[in-house]
Amino acid sequence: MNLESAVEMNIDEQQDCYILAVETSCDETSAAVVKNGNVVLSNVIASQIETHKAFGGVVPEVASRKHVESITLILEEAIQQAGIPPEKLSAIAVTEGPGLVGALLVGIMAAKSLAFALDKPLIGTHHIAGHIYANQLTNEILYPCMALVVSGGHTELVLMEKEGSFKLIGRTRDDAVGEAYDKVARALGFPYPGGPYVDKLACESEEVETLPRAWLEPGSYDFSFSGLKSAVLNTVNQHRMRGEDEFHPAIARGFQESVIEVLVEKAVRAIRETSAVQLLLCGGVAANRGLRTALSERCEQEKIPLLIPPLVYCTDNAAMIGAAAYLKWKNGEFSNLALKAEPSLSLEEWSVAT
Repeated sequence: MNLESAVEMNIDEQQDCYILAVETSCDETSAAVVKNGNVVLSNVIASQIETHKAFGGVVPEVASRKHVESITLILEEAIQQAGIPPEKLSAIAVTEGPGLVGALLVGIMAAKSLAFALDKPLIGTHHIAGHIYANQLTNEILYPCMALVVSGGHTELVLMEKEGSFKLIGRTRDDAVGEAYDKVARALGFPYPGGPYVDKLACESEEVETLPRAWLEPGSYDFSFSGLKSAVLNTVNQHRMRGEDEFHPAIARGFQESVIEVLVEKAVRAIRETSAVQLLLCGGVAANRGLRTALSERCEQEKIPLLIPPLVYCTDNAAMIGAAAYLKWKNGEFSNLALKAEPSLSLEEWSVAT
């Protein structure tokens, strides 16, 4: 299908839009069918966690090979569960970045092949836009709004003045939250992925080890967690040098409280100092129980409307890619078959054209 035909088909607002979305940016192989940007007809996810546990983290080449093994079956299952014949699909969407280049390429090649074979438009989609619009799968997003993105590779504050428009006002200068959690978990002896172990231990601990907060310059919306990570490592070493071995819960709670306080305070200040009327929590670390609780309580206290996606839409999944791709579909913005993987794809540049 040429772009002109796709745009003409898109003009009919009465016609339902069925997007088959593909997500392979890291270590989950996922495919989903999403109707009109917010109705999930299927969302199939194959996780590689057990494979990468042996290495203590994601090995890019192993991840790519696993995607190759799984992608065809995942696509078939997603279409079957959705109950939509392939010829009735409106478009094929795929994560083009950011992510691991080899992993991205597997999904992109599969999506391009489908788009060509079915004569459907192709929509290259930004991974972080997907995490943000995962909230749209269960709630209405109001504009202007602020998104707090917390994941393995990203910690950002994103101002969205209107639908599909992204402006980064704050970002991490070193480790992202998810990376910091995994490194601290490793120091405490937990397996990969360590974030859930730290979260559980922190929520259960009655003791707390006081650790520093990195606020950076006055008025800054940026984040930094490398110093906190180093402080944790130093504290762990000090306990071990003294022959102590019951320090894990207190450190886990101290670390988590430090991270959460900075995230919550900067997000709330960003809401107050901009025109945003709603706060969105997005990304894999949005599944963190401590963060969800603290942010919910603070937003209720400040009377700030807060959206948090269900756990299934926090981690990487294709339904969120379908939700974000719908923005491009409505605006008639499609990719061509020369689409390539963009490991450092800019969120602001991916914004829907005005």
